[in-house]
Amino acid sequence: MKRTAIILPVLVVAAVIGLSSIFIVDERERALVLQFGRVVDVKQEPGLAFKVPLIQEVVRYDDRILSRDTAALEVTPLDDRRLVVDAFARYRITNVEQFRQAVGVGGIGAAESRLDSILRSQIREVLGSVASNDILSADRAALMQRIRNGAVNEARNLGLEIIDVRLKRTDLPRENLDATFARMRAEREREAADEVARGNEAAQRIRAQADRTQVEIVSDARRQADIVRGQADARRNAVFAEAFGKDPEFFDFYRSLAAYQKALQAGNSTMVINPDSEFFTYLKNTGGAGGAAAPAAAPASGASQQTEEQTTGEAAEPATEQTPQPAPASE
Repeated sequence: MKRTAIILPVLVVAAVIGLSSIFIVDERERALVLQFGRVVDVKQEPGLAFKVPLIQEVVRYDDRILSRDTAALEVTPLDDRRLVVDAFARYRITNVEQFRQAVGVGGIGAAESRLDSILRSQIREVLGSVASNDILSADRAALMQRIRNGAVNEARNLGLEIIDVRLKRTDLPRENLDATFARMRAEREREAADEVARGNEAAQRIRAQADRTQVEIVSDARRQADIVRGQADARRNAVFAEAFGKDPEFFDFYRSLAAYQKALQAGNSTMVINPDSEFFTYLKNTGGAGGAAAPAAAPASGASQQTEEQTTGEAAEPATEQTPQPAPASE
């Protein structure tokens, strides 16, 4: 019983000591074995490893590629056009022992702080040696490579390997952005005004050409109409002249009928005219006017009586008001 009471605590102590002397190294990390703060061993291969319990301790560091984003940095290129640059770096710990000696107990946090200083310094140096147009052009890849090459040597002193450096964003400062956008808007408005002015000028040219074409077409149409009208008048006059030459009496009779048709229309049948006028030649009862002279004989005699009364002073009006009946006419 006493032996069991002694062996059991011994076994427990031995198990605790054995377990504390064993640790596992993951394939994604590296381990440092420290004894009183001094590096005594480096474990890089994954698997089980041993250390002296209670005296030695294990510090683990990530062996994968890590990423670090830098804060926005304002740089001034050669053309004094300030830019705000964001960058990020890909790095890994290659020498854990040197890394431990460089950063001490600060670990990854202290290393990234020092890495930020290295990157900012290189970004200012490289981007400050070129113009802003070079930073925004296809030469940007070469500039990033220069930044990476300049930071490699300084990062190696920390036990780090910088794999790549990239510029994420390259913008103007906020106060310059507003001025730039205002200038861009002014340029676009000027271009729009130029386009509108050119469009108005083209529209005026087209309208002027259309007006000129209209005037030319109308003038030509009027000229042709006048020519046709003149030819028609000449033809009509020729026909009239030919008819007059063949039978002058019939021509006079036809022209008189045409005059009657135009003068003795409805609403325009009241005429004040001398009954002896030649206008009534074919309306008088001369026996040669046919049936058209009979109905006009009475008004003609009445008109003569009124004329005689005017001569003796019994009538007040100097002319006879006659309402003849329209005679049938045909053209």
